[in-house]
Amino acid sequence: MTDEPMRDPSREAPYHPVPVIDAVAFDCADPVRLGQFWQSLLGGELRRDQYGVTELHGGRVRLDFARVPDEKQVKNRLHLDLHVPPDAKDQAIANALRLGASRADDIYAGDRWQVMRDPEGNEFCFVWGAGASPTEDLNLQNAADG
Repeated sequence: MTDEPMRDPSREAPYHPVPVIDAVAFDCADPVRLGQFWQSLLGGELRRDQYGVTELHGGRVRLDFARVPDEKQVKNRLHLDLHVPPDAKDQAIANALRLGASRADDIYAGDRWQVMRDPEGNEFCFVWGAGASPTEDLNLQNAADG
């Protein structure tokens, strides 16, 4: 006999698995072209899956680009925030513009982040002043350097 209390299995909380984000999916007209834009911006490796989805691997979360027949109509309700060190923000913005992005100053024109649109109009932000610390900047730079 042990001194441990007896367990009543009927009173235990049921097990609920915690989901993990597998990918962020972009609906788009040209998956390869949009995937190449994001690959040029973020790095990583593009792959096509058996269903024709272009996948960008190599970041913290995979990005998927799937062809859909309809065009983007309104502002995204979900977007990516891409952190850049404050002293690299102008370079990051210039690089995105060179790759085919555009500024979205109609959405926000402040000094804590820059809203951008990818070549198919999906909004994303470069953030540098939204609560990030210099330690986070250094950690992100070290991760990017390999």
